[in-house]
Amino acid sequence: MEKIKMKMKLEQSFYAESIGLAGGLSLWWSNDVQIKILGHGRHFIDTEISAKGEPKWFGTFIYGPPYKELKREFWEFMTNLRNGHDDNWMVIGDSNVVSSQDEKLGGLPFNPTEANSYFKFIDSRGLIDMPILGGAFTWSNQRSDDEEILEKLDRILCSPKWNILFPIAVAMLDIAVDSGHAPIIIHLQGLKQNYKKEFKFESKWLLEEDCTSTVQGSWEPISQPRNSHRFESKLRRTKYTLIRWSKLKDRVKNERKAELQRRIELYQGKQLTKEELSDSNACKKELD
Repeated sequence: MEKIKMKMKLEQSFYAESIGLAGGLSLWWSNDVQIKILGHGRHFIDTEISAKGEPKWFGTFIYGPPYKELKREFWEFMTNLRNGHDDNWMVIGDSNVVSSQDEKLGGLPFNPTEANSYFKFIDSRGLIDMPILGGAFTWSNQRSDDEEILEKLDRILCSPKWNILFPIAVAMLDIAVDSGHAPIIIHLQGLKQNYKKEFKFESKWLLEEDCTSTVQGSWEPISQPRNSHRFESKLRRTKYTLIRWSKLKDRVKNERKAELQRRIELYQGKQLTKEELSDSNACKKELD
């Protein structure tokens, strides 16, 4: 984990050690952030966080136990964490809890009784389940067809005070590569640096085969108590999903363009075989 931390160019770290191959948490941060460890255990790291120009807040990073018999014990512990003070508090990580059928696709049906202790925790502490843009699910069993299971296991819970402290904070899913869990990125000050211009739907996107499925995937049901909130959350999620999707499309096209230009350049000024000539013409046609 230290080697990975160094590759990511982060200077500070704290670890909740695993027991054998089970559990374990790694927390890394840069020198421009001050983090004080308030407590830790097999399934959590509780911290006090402050950064330049931002007020102090509390962050608890979790890996909820996957076993039914340990879930109630964990969420009861979380209910009493930090003496019940909400303050400017955010809880983030793998909750290992599905809170509704909307957060699950495939596998066994949603069982509300398995989430009872989780519901008691968020109700007793008055926490808000922060929307995560970019997809309805955060975890996949990485199988196909009828064996595929998708669930929202990773989540961000914040107190009303934290929400007031960071009113324009945005959470987004990144691309899962070597894990069934998709990374979550939180922009505390919103996306103003990356997306200053007004969002507009580009008509050229309709020519892309996966545009429709991208929109449909963003318009999945959202568990919000009011219809107006659900509609607003769907619009916001679709907007940021399309922005990420279009940027990825542009990047892939630019990389392909560079590859075609490189291959054409290699063929220039040399006698070509029949296969090389055919490939050169195909490259030129695609580039055009």
